Amino acid sequence: MGQVPMRIPGDAPQDGRGRMLIVFGPVLALGVFTVLLALVAGLFGFYRYEMYAVAVVVGALVMLLAVVLFYRQTDERRASDAALQIAQARVGDIVESAMDAIISVDESQRIVLYNAAAERLFRWPRAAVLGQPLEILVPERFRAVHHGHIERFGRTGVTSRRMGEPRVLYALRADGGEFPIEASISQHREGERKVFTVILRDVTERVQGEEALRQSKEELRELALTAQTVREQEKSRVARELHDELAQALTALKMDIGWVREHVPRGDGPLSGKLADIETLLDGTVAATRRISADLRPLMLDDLGLVPAVEWLVQKFTERNGIPCELSIGVDDLQLEDPQASTVFRILQESLTNAARHAHASRVEVTIDRSDGVLALTVRDDGRGFSLQQPRKPGSYGLMGLRERAYLLGGEVSIASEPDRGTTIEVRIPLESRTVRP
Repeated sequence: MGQVPMRIPGDAPQDGRGRMLIVFGPVLALGVFTVLLALVAGLFGFYRYEMYAVAVVVGALVMLLAVVLFYRQTDERRASDAALQIAQARVGDIVESAMDAIISVDESQRIVLYNAAAERLFRWPRAAVLGQPLEILVPERFRAVHHGHIERFGRTGVTSRRMGEPRVLYALRADGGEFPIEASISQHREGERKVFTVILRDVTERVQGEEALRQSKEELRELALTAQTVREQEKSRVARELHDELAQALTALKMDIGWVREHVPRGDGPLSGKLADIETLLDGTVAATRRISADLRPLMLDDLGLVPAVEWLVQKFTERNGIPCELSIGVDDLQLEDPQASTVFRILQESLTNAARHAHASRVEVTIDRSDGVLALTVRDDGRGFSLQQPRKPGSYGLMGLRERAYLLGGEVSIASEPDRGTTIEVRIPLESRTVRP
């Protein structure tokens, strides 16, 4: 396989010799003219023989000087040409041995350089593409855009565009197959013409890996979302059974205990006292059952919707912790179905727990709004805050859980906090429905 013919800007040895003749030609002509003038003057007796000899010697010296300078410049130019040829060969070897495809086109976008890596990549032999338009290597649907891009690039004066930009382009092989590439482009001048050089790299494996990773992440997200939905449904079932079955049975048992106490003979103090203790224990058990049921999943979230459930959660937070919590809902009709409703409720529940347990806040503000198909939840407290740069404590998964819940629905969580300046949690969740199969 032959070497790639390389040409470095400024490679014009014939033009250089012409310039040397322009410089030293007049000097040589002056010497010749001086000698001829001295000869003519001597023949016609205008000067004495001494002056005649001096003029001839001066003219001869001028000619000799011009000839010496000319040949000296010629030797320097010859050495420069040799060094240039060596540099051209070296650059040609580098281009030819490069692992990436290198292609150069002129201003008419015809291929003028095509290295061995390009032959392997595009499967076109060099002889078949040199002098051909670059469009033969570009898929038809991209040709017009690609041609305009190179023209605009030539007008901007930007010398290069680095490889590694996120945009992936597509190229065309000789067999008609398309493949993704990563490219960097530069431009330079060779004399009066402009040349564009593109370095190409096949990124098929990387694109395939990224696509496989994206699909894997999407599948894992769908699996986690399904698992979370199933977990919420199970919590709802257990909470309803606790509320409807166990709590109701305990209430009926309490009523029976009351009936027995009314029918106990008067004066039977020990039995009356025992029944009173049993009734007190039943009251505590009923209360605990209802509390556990509500902690598992408030039934009003399923029966009445998100807004009543949020209002109940904020009220219970204030009652349990003694921390004022202001709730602002900027939407009159906020009806959400699962899993969005459950996710918003759980994120708010975890945020309020963090505000009471870790932030030691004295005041909390909760805002819920909706715009452009996105639900926005903001929880702001005036607690002690923390540094976002500090490492997560072992076993602490609160903030991670918030992000995970939002991520499963395609949402995002942003946290702003500084020591002694409180914490603000902003959650944005798209409201488009997702099909989740439990």
